[in-house]
Amino acid sequence: MVQRNLSIAQSLQQYTLLTVGEGLVNQIPALMVSTATGIIVTRAASNSNLGSDLISQLFRNPRIFFIASGVLMFLAITPGLPTIPFLTLSLLALLIGYNLNKSQKASLATNKVKQKEKDKEEIKKPENVISLLQVDPMELEIGYSLIPLVDTGQGGDLLERIVMIRRQCALELGLVVPTIRIRDNIQIKPNAYIIKLRGIEIAKGELILDHYLAMNSGTVVEEIDGIATTEPAFGLPAIWITEAQREQAELNGYTVVDAVSVLATHITEVIKAHADEILGRQETQNLIDNIKKTNPSVVEEVVPDLLTVGEIQKVLANLLHERVSIRDMATILEVLSDYAKVTKDPDILTEYVRHALTRQITSQYVQNNVLPCVSLSPELENKIAGAVQRTERGSYVSLDPNTTKNLITALNKVLQDLTNLGYQPIVLTGPAVRIYFKKLVERSISGVIVLSQAEIDSNVEIQILGVVKI
Repeated sequence: MVQRNLSIAQSLQQYTLLTVGEGLVNQIPALMVSTATGIIVTRAASNSNLGSDLISQLFRNPRIFFIASGVLMFLAITPGLPTIPFLTLSLLALLIGYNLNKSQKASLATNKVKQKEKDKEEIKKPENVISLLQVDPMELEIGYSLIPLVDTGQGGDLLERIVMIRRQCALELGLVVPTIRIRDNIQIKPNAYIIKLRGIEIAKGELILDHYLAMNSGTVVEEIDGIATTEPAFGLPAIWITEAQREQAELNGYTVVDAVSVLATHITEVIKAHADEILGRQETQNLIDNIKKTNPSVVEEVVPDLLTVGEIQKVLANLLHERVSIRDMATILEVLSDYAKVTKDPDILTEYVRHALTRQITSQYVQNNVLPCVSLSPELENKIAGAVQRTERGSYVSLDPNTTKNLITALNKVLQDLTNLGYQPIVLTGPAVRIYFKKLVERSISGVIVLSQAEIDSNVEIQILGVVKI
């Protein structure tokens, strides 16, 4: 009986093993089919044969063999598994991985040497000198201590600020500012920066990254200690303070900003001050092409029958020079189409355009529907109008040096009284002399705003607070 039971148990064990074995064997064809299908699909885009693809993919990365060697070594020390075969395979995989890694390093070193030799040969070619002639429209050079401002990994957001600056200039001035190239310069101070326009330095400043700039807004009740400096954008006296002093400075009435905001403000003011230089003929053509999509008729009427792109660019530059937005290109071109038949003088055309932009110009300077300003005496206006000399290349004012000196002195005194009252330095003139008076005084008195009566909205109250006489 016992022998019979033992025989039955052996039969069951043998049957079970055969059943499991048969199941595994039945899966082999399916595995081979799926593997073959995967190989065919994954190499569908390859131009080489299967053998080349298989060898290149298997022996491309030595890390695969290092991992396989580790797995085989683990299997070799696992109890119940054959040690010598797994150990042999593990050493073989390790040897293959080592050789692959060594050959890749040698190949990389050889490629670097070849690349250096190729670069040297490229430099020697004469046509490569042409690339050195390229001048960027705007550049920002920074010292090595300011590199964290542009490194997003260290929390720098200057690149995002510059994008916002370009957007702001497009909305306020209608000017598409070209890309500003940022580069580090080890030849300047670590905390310094330089703003360049077409390769020439036009502004510079210094920042202290771990400090804040505190400016006296006129309401400071108690001064605090700090590193004395000058605010770079407007030239105002200021001090650098630590983060621990920031809250106290704000309570004392200081205006406190961080270093990146100081730089962003300076870049914005530089762009606004030099907008007329940034706008070239290509930028003007881009503006014309953009407005042509919505107003093709006015563009076709003006360009090129009445005015060239260069002549339109001069008018737009005159507007930007006095910070008048050129965003409303449709109105500007309509005015030019009306008056370009009469004159090609860009200064006179600019005055006609300004008259059409009355609301826009007025809104820039009106306070509570009141325009506080100073005016010129009738005698002075007549004198300036009589001194205008017109030539084929434009018009200019020819006053004797003594009269010009007396005019600047009198204007300085009147404007000083106006700014002491907290108003902007605005001078109101007649339409016929506005442009000539502006050119006469802008080099001697920076920041002066010259408007004509034709540019003031009829709903605005004009408040004359002084008269310029000589």
